[in-house]
Amino acid sequence: MPRYKLVVEYDGTAFAGWQRQAADRSVQQALEEAIARFTGGPVRVHCAGRTDAGVHATHQVVHLDLDTPWRTDTVRDAANAHLRPEPVAVISAAAVSPDFDARHSAIKRHYRYRILNRRSPPALTRGFVWHVPWALDAGLMHEAAQLMLGRHDFSAFRAAECQANSPVRTLDRLDVTREGEEIVVVTAARSFLHHQVRGMVGTLMLAGGGRLTPQGVRDVLDSRDRTRCGPLAPSGGLTLTGVDYPADVG
Repeated sequence: MPRYKLVVEYDGTAFAGWQRQAADRSVQQALEEAIARFTGGPVRVHCAGRTDAGVHATHQVVHLDLDTPWRTDTVRDAANAHLRPEPVAVISAAAVSPDFDARHSAIKRHYRYRILNRRSPPALTRGFVWHVPWALDAGLMHEAAQLMLGRHDFSAFRAAECQANSPVRTLDRLDVTREGEEIVVVTAARSFLHHQVRGMVGTLMLAGGGRLTPQGVRDVLDSRDRTRCGPLAPSGGLTLTGVDYPADVG
């Protein structure tokens, strides 16, 4: 049974998240239904990272098994034809070995968070940014972010419904920069807890607004207390931008 790796992008605004839901539309459902239409049978798609409702992706990675071999360009183009008008697109398709697993083979995941930091609300980027109308100091946010790098217990930023076996994660990157009216947070780790990135961004926002010092942000991390976390940043500002695999995998 041939296995394929797809790179997928999507606007998560209209979806209840990646994972299939009992009632609401999901990205997984849209993709599986599109592929089933041209293969003629049901298919199960497995992703590198399940995104929440409203979260976007420019580089989600999935794998799937098909009953018969297909040309990779046909898989890509036929899937896209049947995805219309869903805000989902298959960017590339490749044949991979049967032991490739989009989730378990991954060694790093990359996310970007966008904050629109101006008085006026967004008109063109609504649903893709968090609008914060008061002044934020990106330099202070970056200083605080560097105090969270490394291996820690991230319970303070973990959702109550998180199903991970351990709250310990190794944060490889957490950079904050200002790009005009936007503050951009870029982060990377092998894996993240449920709501971890959005919790960290909300807490960094408090530092940028002068409500927490950089050391205060580190104190939140060290407390392991979810009640001390800043506000949960809205899902629309978050985008999955990349997934890394070993050179000899995928």
